[in-house]
Amino acid sequence: MICQLTNVADCIKRGYVKEGGTPLEVASQTLLADDVNVVHTIGGDDTNTQAAVLSKYLLEKHGGKVTVVGMPKTIDNDVVPIKQTFGADTAARQGAIFFTNVVSESTANPRMLVLHECMGRDSGFLTARTAYYYRESLQEMTFASSLFPSHRQSRDVHAVWIPEVKLDLLAEGARLKKIMDEYGCVNVFFGEGTGVEEIVRDMEAKGEEVPRDAFGHVTLAKVNPGAYFSKRLAEVVGAEKTIVQKSGYFARSAAANEFDRALIGACAKEAVRSAIDGISGCMGEDEEKEGAPIRPIEFERIKGGKAFDVSQEWFQKTLKDIGQV
Repeated sequence: MICQLTNVADCIKRGYVKEGGTPLEVASQTLLADDVNVVHTIGGDDTNTQAAVLSKYLLEKHGGKVTVVGMPKTIDNDVVPIKQTFGADTAARQGAIFFTNVVSESTANPRMLVLHECMGRDSGFLTARTAYYYRESLQEMTFASSLFPSHRQSRDVHAVWIPEVKLDLLAEGARLKKIMDEYGCVNVFFGEGTGVEEIVRDMEAKGEEVPRDAFGHVTLAKVNPGAYFSKRLAEVVGAEKTIVQKSGYFARSAAANEFDRALIGACAKEAVRSAIDGISGCMGEDEEKEGAPIRPIEFERIKGGKAFDVSQEWFQKTLKDIGQV
């Protein structure tokens, strides 16, 4: 169960503390009573920023008797200042496998619009890397003839939409309509956080309540960017049928690949050393230090919402190859 230790009302509502209780103090007293010396937190920015709050509280109120060591496991790869979080590479490759099957639907109906929604509230890394890996695998496929409805062009990625790249839906719609007219389908990869600000503005303008979770984040499942894009884009490109397919849970539930196992192993070794030495921090490649060494990164430097660097050569090449820039 996810909770925010500084959100007292939410903790009371969930029954973690009684009315009048302080979640941070209750958590601290429980750890001390159970004679816990080290707490390992495994998760993304929310988990590790809460670990930072707990670590600071323990240090200030209880003399730092409990060491908190974070492990950055999030497929979004959006934690500052960590170069690469656990699971992101695995999820991107699994998302590519997911779409390899889903894209077969592109020939199931005339003028088909296929929207592939990837996880990533603030960062477009997973969407971009999934598209990259999928197109990489597409090059290895052999097709009989372009006379058949399923060919390289119909199975390709036609657009990659992420929060870091401004989206002009009308301009993109006009570009994608030409692809629809030529190939009879359009395949779009988009991050779940893409267009959320625009959707929220629309909801607030209509006087609608914007659903948020205990951390204050917009509840994406209820805002539903996929439904928003499917309706607006379908009209612009003249789609006769639209499907939205989400690879998130398929991708993040997969076993770690070789890249992630190596990263996890290297970070785990440092985590053990850190715990033995009584040094609190979040393990990871500290990209703000020369050489990005794996070390216990000070919790006060850990932040969520790290933007994906869109200037990277492999991403710019992807956009150019598909005609988006």
